[in-house]
Amino acid sequence: MGMQQNDTIMEFTKEQQEIINSTGNIKINAVAGSGKTTTIIEYAKARPKASRILYLAFNKSVKLEATKKFADKSLHNVRVETAHSLAYKHIVFRNDYKVRAFGYKTYEIAELLGLQATGDKHAKYIVANHINKFITYFCNSDKTKVQDLNYLEIVSDPKARTFVSTFYDYIEMQTRLLLSKMDRGEIEITHDFYLKKFQLSNPKLNYDYILFDEGQDASAAMLDVFFNQNATKVIVGDTHQQIYGWRFAVNSLEKADFKTYQLSTSFRFSQAIADLAVEVLKWKKLLELEPPFQITGRGTKGKIKSKAVIARTNLGLLLKAIEYVTEKKRVKNIYFEGNINSYTYAEEGASLYDVLSLNNGKHRLINDKLIKQMKNIEELEEYIEKTEDVQLGMMVEIVKEYGNSIPSIINKIKKKHIDTDDKENAEMIFSTVHRCKGMEYDAVQIVDDFISEEKLEKLVSDNKKEDLDFDKLNEEINLLYVAITRAKSSLYIPETLMPAELQASGQIRIMGVGKEVEKQASTNRRSRVKEKTDKDGVVTNSFSVDEIRKKHRTAYKPWTRELDSELTEKYREGIAVKELSKHFGRTRGAILSRIKKLELKELYG
Repeated sequence: MGMQQNDTIMEFTKEQQEIINSTGNIKINAVAGSGKTTTIIEYAKARPKASRILYLAFNKSVKLEATKKFADKSLHNVRVETAHSLAYKHIVFRNDYKVRAFGYKTYEIAELLGLQATGDKHAKYIVANHINKFITYFCNSDKTKVQDLNYLEIVSDPKARTFVSTFYDYIEMQTRLLLSKMDRGEIEITHDFYLKKFQLSNPKLNYDYILFDEGQDASAAMLDVFFNQNATKVIVGDTHQQIYGWRFAVNSLEKADFKTYQLSTSFRFSQAIADLAVEVLKWKKLLELEPPFQITGRGTKGKIKSKAVIARTNLGLLLKAIEYVTEKKRVKNIYFEGNINSYTYAEEGASLYDVLSLNNGKHRLINDKLIKQMKNIEELEEYIEKTEDVQLGMMVEIVKEYGNSIPSIINKIKKKHIDTDDKENAEMIFSTVHRCKGMEYDAVQIVDDFISEEKLEKLVSDNKKEDLDFDKLNEEINLLYVAITRAKSSLYIPETLMPAELQASGQIRIMGVGKEVEKQASTNRRSRVKEKTDKDGVVTNSFSVDEIRKKHRTAYKPWTRELDSELTEKYREGIAVKELSKHFGRTRGAILSRIKKLELKELYG
């Protein structure tokens, strides 16, 4: 018996045969690229033809792909759904609810509930923000009542905890009120809401077998529905690919008390990439977690058709894309996984254009309320220092480097961006880890904004156990693992992210198959890394800023008294900013920023 995997006919492994021939409830821990979908299809094919089978896919794109694969095998007794599509048919249709596509914004919740809160500045909006998070927390849980949860358990910042503690009863009451408004159809419902209502309805699904894919990212609510069915249950996933803890996903493979099977052979990549992935996962020993099982890499190197840059954060990726299009002017086609516009925005909504407008002193053009409150770029930088807001910090870096060229650069990126249908023609694909989950590319370049072994060791040694969020740190390691395992043939990884064992032993191979893994930073010159940690001690974004500084090597050296005096003299002489930029070897934005700081315009006109 054979199967199609990565365009190569291969025999089933012993692990796959054991799964196909298994009986009863089972869970499958499957490494990246191990042919789990193929195995599940063969599992379904081996069941009696009269069997009613439900396959639960992770998202719509996986659903469409799986539907085609089952149809190609003439498995018409298999129904493919996502958790949300299943819930939608059971809840939305029957109750004639109207669904809100993108959820409610903070100010909308404040208006809908007529919130009143005094004390802190903007208190009603802070309350609304917590109501929104509380609803998400409840809807993804397996609890039956809001009161069954303690929302404070997911609030870690000391100032936020103090605020929530003060207003807890009010926040909880208003959370219940907003949910009841949705329930009665007074307002549009959210996707989280109808999935929760589906779970609370205790549905009985009429199937003989239920196959639950990407189980590691299931919410407790959906897992509760799955466990309560009478069907034979199969849950498959990779415990090391859980990267949706922020959406309250639970590691369901650990919660499922089923017989365990492994798929430890990857047909995607070589043994060299497999070894690298395992070494990264061994960092979990620092968190006192069980070490991973070994991964066998049986991928073979083919032609490099698809190339991708993968980053942990939107802004880390955007910075790399700007560098790419400005330095490789002959490039015609690029592609961003997901919505390209979202990459120019921070998580809280501030855009590069807002920071640029602030830098230019054009407040009327600023849309973001937070940025609008800042008087100038220096005030924003002070805010960034006090809050450790890394994303805003990166925006300031980009604005200082590229200044008023930003709109034209973003337009250039958009002009080179091709439609999804033409994705295969892209000379480079750009993606964050979350957007490329489930994807694979021939060659992958990893951006230096992931957690490293060195940073992890420092966090663990410098902090008490109770002060660290081990689940979050575990997920940080998972993010790098997922990025590494998207590569089929070639992998470019910064030296800062290379596991110490592989560096020391020389076991690493370039480009994944048969050669040494390329180290992007020389061993005698470590990249300067700009990093910040969040309230839990997690490195939320650490990104080498060498990329945006290489053209202006003196641009970010401290301004000395002598340099300030020289700038003042030349400004008084009426020398243009463009010439000052060349003279000092700094960006135009940096010169303008210093002129503003020294108040030269006010002093000398």
